[in-house]
Amino acid sequence: MELVFYTNPMSRGRIVRWMLEEIGYPYRTEILHLAAGDAKTPEFLAINPMGKVPAIRLGDTVVTETAAIVAYLADVFPEAELAPLATDPRRGAYFRWLFFGAGPLEAAITNKRFSFTIPPEHARFCGYGSFETVMDMMEYAVTQSSYLAGDQFTAADIYCGAMLGFGLRFELVEKRPAFTKYWAHINARPAALRAAEIDDALLPKAA
Repeated sequence: MELVFYTNPMSRGRIVRWMLEEIGYPYRTEILHLAAGDAKTPEFLAINPMGKVPAIRLGDTVVTETAAIVAYLADVFPEAELAPLATDPRRGAYFRWLFFGAGPLEAAITNKRFSFTIPPEHARFCGYGSFETVMDMMEYAVTQSSYLAGDQFTAADIYCGAMLGFGLRFELVEKRPAFTKYWAHINARPAALRAAEIDDALLPKAA
């Protein structure tokens, strides 16, 4: 089946690119020029009515939302061993941290980027509580074992790792030793390096 990847190198599509390079299945990339309105065309809105990237199409199956894409690919390509099997005890930790990354971690970093702070008296109404709580929890996660789901590198590491790497690069996340060690470890993977090289090369053409 043909695998098509809709993306822009200045988007969360970089996370999916890393995932695709890890699974090793051939794919075709469709670059959408966001400023030119490529994501709002009728053709792409049929893929994602929100008009946002990334998205993938595998045969007749369309998946949007970055965390959903990496989770889907991990299950469809089990030979890549990027998700513990359903009967594996590590499956719980895998889902826990994958969705922590897609929920509290991303929300906290995004709010920090735009200087939005949850007032302490309202923290209990916010899904992630506070930025500090999220960072403490993430530090706990990356110090319990080699990877988030134990001794197996998974899609959860790709998602959370990419979010941490983004935060560290733009000084949105404190350079705690646990974070810099974890990011350096997973960012050195050949697939991560290939993905970054591909997207970086596309930057001049994708503005």
